[in-house]
Amino acid sequence: MGIEITGWGMCAPPSILTNDDLSTILDTNDEWITARTGVKERRITHTSLSDMGTVAAQHALASANKDPKDIDAVIMATCTPQYIIPSTASIIQKNIGNKTAAAFDFNSACSGFVYGLTTAYSLISSGVMKNILLVGGEKVSFFLDWTARDTAVLFGDGAGAVVIESVDSNSKLYSSKLTCNPLFGEALMLKNFGSSMNFDRNKDNYFGISFVGQEVFKNAVKTMARLAEEALTEANLTIDDIDLCIPHQANLRILEATARRCHFPMEKMIVNLDKYGNTSAGSIPIALTEAIEEGKVKPNSKMLFLAFGGGLTGAAAIIDWGSRVTSIKTSDAALPESDKTALELIKEISG
Repeated sequence: MGIEITGWGMCAPPSILTNDDLSTILDTNDEWITARTGVKERRITHTSLSDMGTVAAQHALASANKDPKDIDAVIMATCTPQYIIPSTASIIQKNIGNKTAAAFDFNSACSGFVYGLTTAYSLISSGVMKNILLVGGEKVSFFLDWTARDTAVLFGDGAGAVVIESVDSNSKLYSSKLTCNPLFGEALMLKNFGSSMNFDRNKDNYFGISFVGQEVFKNAVKTMARLAEEALTEANLTIDDIDLCIPHQANLRILEATARRCHFPMEKMIVNLDKYGNTSAGSIPIALTEAIEEGKVKPNSKMLFLAFGGGLTGAAAIIDWGSRVTSIKTSDAALPESDKTALELIKEISG
């Protein structure tokens, strides 16, 4: 028995927020943002997180030619859930027409998709399940302080999804390394949310985002490089055996520094953060879907997924890609058109 990703899909909201747009509401400009982050634009959603996740899921299911009723679990990786109860996964489950699967959310911040990938492969390899829909997505725009330049320029909204299933092949998860260093948890934190929420806070930075950029940068590079090395060692592989690396799209400088530390060529690393910014748990499945559509994923290749996020979490996983790099079917699922620009949506969020 083998395990493979057999379907893939993404959802990018239609409203685009450019760096020039941000310069009209923040003391910044395109040159400053691009030099420090690599981001040129990002998407701002006019719909819910579950709407984005559902569209991505419908594309992934069509890609795999998988009946939604055959899905054994819907797993949602997100740190910006639509509700506390019920899970965003269960709403997506309902939207795709499945009434019996397990459904749950989990929050490993930007590392969520790789945590979910490891969980899905483990559930299938143990024989507990056969077909799993894994969705990663965020509606970060709702929680941002749009007066704070250091965070406002980084993030965007979006979702991606994959179908993972038991197949008649030798494909497998070679290794996975998951970690969290709680001593640096406050370096990237949403303080005013959940059961500790203070409803009397001032409107500015209502959700209490804290972001210590240098601490995050330093730990991101060291942790992803270390986990990549550990995953390769456990898999009895070298960096030269990896055909493609799909990292969390946090910041171009982080990705370049990690590649240097791993002695990994940038041309084998997928980068699309210039178009979407940091979509947290959505970034890897979005990048994966685009890489496949652009012909960058080759049959029977070995792929390395790398991530780092709030917590501070980190993750690395190495898998076999299967023989198929084209979708069996396609879906016309899409978000409804937005009648507002990205700037108008931000002003609406900010009140």
